[in-house]
Amino acid sequence: MIATLNNPIFYKSIFQGRLEFGAGKNIEKSLQMYQIRSEQYYRNEIMFKPEQIFFMDQGYIDIPRLVTQSTEKTFTNTLNLLEYIAQFASAGSLGAWLIDSGKILRHKMIEPQSDKVAVQEYLKGRKLIGTKGKEKEAIQALDLAILKYEKHSQAYERRGYVNFTLKNYRDAMSDFNKSIQFDENNALAYFGRAQVYLYEIKIDLALLDLALTIQKSLALQMVHWQARFQKGELQYTLKQYKEASFELKLFCDRKFDPKDISYLKKRDANYIYGKILMEQEQFDEAAQRFNAALAALEEEPKAAKFSKADILLQRGLAKKLAGKNGFMADVKEAATLGNKEAKKMLQPKA
Repeated sequence: MIATLNNPIFYKSIFQGRLEFGAGKNIEKSLQMYQIRSEQYYRNEIMFKPEQIFFMDQGYIDIPRLVTQSTEKTFTNTLNLLEYIAQFASAGSLGAWLIDSGKILRHKMIEPQSDKVAVQEYLKGRKLIGTKGKEKEAIQALDLAILKYEKHSQAYERRGYVNFTLKNYRDAMSDFNKSIQFDENNALAYFGRAQVYLYEIKIDLALLDLALTIQKSLALQMVHWQARFQKGELQYTLKQYKEASFELKLFCDRKFDPKDISYLKKRDANYIYGKILMEQEQFDEAAQRFNAALAALEEEPKAAKFSKADILLQRGLAKKLAGKNGFMADVKEAATLGNKEAKKMLQPKA
């Protein structure tokens, strides 16, 4: 379909996030420029009126989540205006997605990029996190970002992950709590806090934070699926099969880019989901999930939680219980690969 003035094409548009300016002249200037540019540059063909997103007393722009339909022009106008306003911010991030039939046409994370100390030190610290041996330097940069802007949720969250890596668990917990205090929609902070709870063996609290991570994030974000996998895995260990099945089925059926960390986890997710289906006596579908786990393992065997022998044994059992042929071949191969349970099954009965 060709778009015309009388027949514009509408796409799914999503905006979510917060930009922090601080109360005072920065938020006032950003509001003034937002109003001027929306009228003069974009003729008010934007998605947000100022009163919908500006919180002057708190000093921030906040869009918890908006999913709507818009033209590409309106989306672009809104994106460009928010990018311009971000230069006055001291912290925060705001995501924008334009989607057509499930395909992402455009995606942009809007963040402050000015020469403010809080901005530059945060960017420096975030970059250093990815460099082995630079953890202390990263913390120093993030410390300075927080010193310059106390409500820097992202700096607290990033510092929390560094502290967790350094096994400073108490400091990590404090950082994640502070991050959530200053931005209750920061999904990454909930995910980080869940990892600390797991270390402390506070499983119920970890599950609550993983649920909040899922709630606060979009299915377009990596952390959303990391949380779903981990939540499903935990619920499986607790024998909460119904709840685990819900999370893992969604995860297993999702298509991930091969570069995505979740792509590799599909082999483990399919195996665990197959085990749950065995408990639910859905043997035919369980065998299919073990097939998927085996195919994923053969594609990339590194760092897998389950061996080929484990998967072959379970697939063999699923085939047998489903009344299908070929189960014995799987058990024999599993035994050859060293699976003790498979070897025991093949021993002649006394």
